[in-house]
Amino acid sequence: MSGTNPELREALPGVPEIDRTTMNSWEDPEFRAAVERTGRRKLVIAGLWTEVCVAFPTLDALRDGYEVYFVADAIGGVSRVAHESAMQRMIQAGATPISVLGLACELQRDWGRPGADRLRGVMREYFGKLKAARARQGA
Repeated sequence: MSGTNPELREALPGVPEIDRTTMNSWEDPEFRAAVERTGRRKLVIAGLWTEVCVAFPTLDALRDGYEVYFVADAIGGVSRVAHESAMQRMIQAGATPISVLGLACELQRDWGRPGADRLRGVMREYFGKLKAARARQGA
């Protein structure tokens, strides 16, 4: 049974899913091998629970010499305190927080590059939903 949400599977067709039982993906040999095969030393991490799915592999990857960025507004803890505490723990260990928007623009770099229209569409949808959510909250 797939643990990956349908939207993510749809966005990444053909990418094999790594089914694991560990809470810390870095402790899973298949996951770790997949990361190592990329040959890259910079990791961008997001996950379901900041204090578990994000913090555990982030801390281990930092200890192993990786440069780690966690997407602060694409993760959440079981409470605000849990989320904030885990973010502080990762920052103190050397990880760098980044926002979804900052990451997207850093990867795109130039609106003239291929894929720019796709990113514009994603951003329009994102900001539309954000505006609607704020309106519902009375902000």
